[in-house]
Amino acid sequence: MAGRHDVVVAGGGIAGVAAAVAAARNGVSACLLEKQSSLGGLATLGNVAVYLPICDGCGRQVIGGLGEELLKLSVADLGQEDPQARFIGIPRCWRPGGDPRQRRQARYTAEFNPAAFCLALEQLVTDAGVHLLYDTRVCQVGREGDRITHLIVENKGGRAAIGCRDVVDATGDADICRLAGERTESLDSNVLSAWFYTVRNGVLHQHQLSHAYSPSADRQGATGPFFCGDDGEQVTAQILGSRQLMRARLADMRARDPHANVQVIMPPTIACFRMTRRLVGDFSLSQGHMHQWFDDAVGLTGDWRKAGPVYSLPLRMLRAGRNRNLLAAGRCVSADTTVWDCTRAIPSCAVTGEAAGTAAAIAAQEAAGDLNALDIRRLQARLRRQGGLLDPALVRPADPVV
Repeated sequence: MAGRHDVVVAGGGIAGVAAAVAAARNGVSACLLEKQSSLGGLATLGNVAVYLPICDGCGRQVIGGLGEELLKLSVADLGQEDPQARFIGIPRCWRPGGDPRQRRQARYTAEFNPAAFCLALEQLVTDAGVHLLYDTRVCQVGREGDRITHLIVENKGGRAAIGCRDVVDATGDADICRLAGERTESLDSNVLSAWFYTVRNGVLHQHQLSHAYSPSADRQGATGPFFCGDDGEQVTAQILGSRQLMRARLADMRARDPHANVQVIMPPTIACFRMTRRLVGDFSLSQGHMHQWFDDAVGLTGDWRKAGPVYSLPLRMLRAGRNRNLLAAGRCVSADTTVWDCTRAIPSCAVTGEAAGTAAAIAAQEAAGDLNALDIRRLQARLRRQGGLLDPALVRPADPVV
């Protein structure tokens, strides 16, 4: 045994950070497990340094709480914007006192320094009192009946069990859901991708390098080769192929301007997958649920790709079916391929992470960890007090932008 916690969160990306911080802030013992040695996942270690919009594109903010707090944190130490490096702060119209009319033309977003955000996330987690374990991978779960009792982990100390009342799967790949016997869906339509930075003649540049991918998570319109994210050989092949893309880009840059001093820095240090494996719960969110309010909504999200759509996110899409004390958060929630490209993005991950962490904390305190016994109205009230924008009016279509 390596300890016991009320809530154990697996995965230290944006969803996992939000879940662990939310749980700790709600007064329970929270543990965050991360297989890398830094937090933030694709946002930091993958250099996908764009905090996509927390508004609907029609002037309405639809995400508050930790989703907005993390956006502000991502650019908190940005003293001066740097367009070449794509370090760009919050638009003026979305800052205090900003013009509401301009918000219909500019989305509430930011582009950040991934290294700075990585350090800020770590400070946020430790300040919240979360027990953080780096270099730790979950390799099995212990179950009794319809509950997870332990996560079996392995790190430098060897193999050990961490006891838990509730578990949040924020691995991005539904690893805990699979180990616990939940129904999952895997995709093999991921493409080569590697965002990185160069210094060219002393100027920092960001490069968003990727093959074309399909927003509907199939291969239509995408450029192969294709990869799945739940197989070690495939993960390695995607990383090697993506780094070969980087080498080709660097060679081309140097050939075009042989007198320039081009040096690569900050390559991605994790596999840059978009959609891999997700929970298939009793309910899956789909595009057909756009502008529909759910009585068990625990957050909202817009569509980062276009203005207008708003989705309410019900607790049902986070809750596991077989294990009464397991929730998914982030990229691996129960959302089908028609909307997965939205729910995998940073803002949605923060929303589902905060909802999962808060729900797990309340369940651990008041329902012996049983998420099915959770009072949804109590959870919604708590999320609203934390700044969540749980308003049915925000889900209805906005007036068109003129």
